[in-house]
Amino acid sequence: MRKAILNLGLLAFITVSACNSTASRTTSSEDKSDTLIKSPSAQAQAESLQPTSHNGKKIANAATILARKQVPILCYHQIRDWRSKDSQSAKDYIIPVKTFKEHIKMLADSGYHSIQPDQLYNYLAYGDQLPEKPVMITFDDTDYDQFEVGAKELDKYGFKGVYFIMTVSIGKNGKYRYMSKQDIKELSDKGNTIGSHTYDHQNVKKLVGDDWMKQIDKPTKVLEEITGKNIDHFAYPFGLWNKEAIPELKKRGFKDAYILSTSRDEKDPLYTIRRIIASGFWSAKTLHNSMINSFSEKRN
Repeated sequence: MRKAILNLGLLAFITVSACNSTASRTTSSEDKSDTLIKSPSAQAQAESLQPTSHNGKKIANAATILARKQVPILCYHQIRDWRSKDSQSAKDYIIPVKTFKEHIKMLADSGYHSIQPDQLYNYLAYGDQLPEKPVMITFDDTDYDQFEVGAKELDKYGFKGVYFIMTVSIGKNGKYRYMSKQDIKELSDKGNTIGSHTYDHQNVKKLVGDDWMKQIDKPTKVLEEITGKNIDHFAYPFGLWNKEAIPELKKRGFKDAYILSTSRDEKDPLYTIRRIIASGFWSAKTLHNSMINSFSEKRN
């Protein structure tokens, strides 16, 4: 299924970005261009790579997908106790261990069932059934605490997670510790989903030319070699996307892509699936209320 990709070269370690420009550890590259150039033939090629049927059912049109009830999707980053140097804005992306455990316990006690991206895709695209009270629990940026704390806490309740990996940080252990190849493989082997989050967290709106090979193609190959599985799901760094990025993801074989809490694209809702950041300031009750309010049927 996966497209041909050039062999992986030696990757140089650079300063790692976080998922929000105001959070600690956040860096951003200079603009190269806000416009991607594509030809009609490239668009047609991208469309032809997407699955068109499943169990005898054809893929739904955009209007049908948008009309389906949204599934709550949570996004976590760092799981650790706050430090005195953490800014107020950073604390939205740093959830204390106790608070994280309360979030997950609330989901279990409330009767939620964790689902994986393939399940969500088949529900949105083909109308497959989901378990009662579905929720997707996702993690961005490869932090080791997602493996050491996050995955272990999910295991207690029989939940599975989705881990969007930026490959520049794999195995790094300095000021911040990140997951190793072995950690990522273990997560995958236990039934969790591994997805792509670019090489070093670059805004896809600024990618041109060979940037796509560095940020998407090579990281995909790395993750496929680690897991032995196709990498079908993508999360936009910072949650930022544009219409020009979607055909680039399609022609690379991604089935879907995840944004944050902005509106979905009316033409390509599968490539603008909404998530919300589970803030470090939120109690379990606040999280539950936010899930209900943000993923109501009235939201697009």
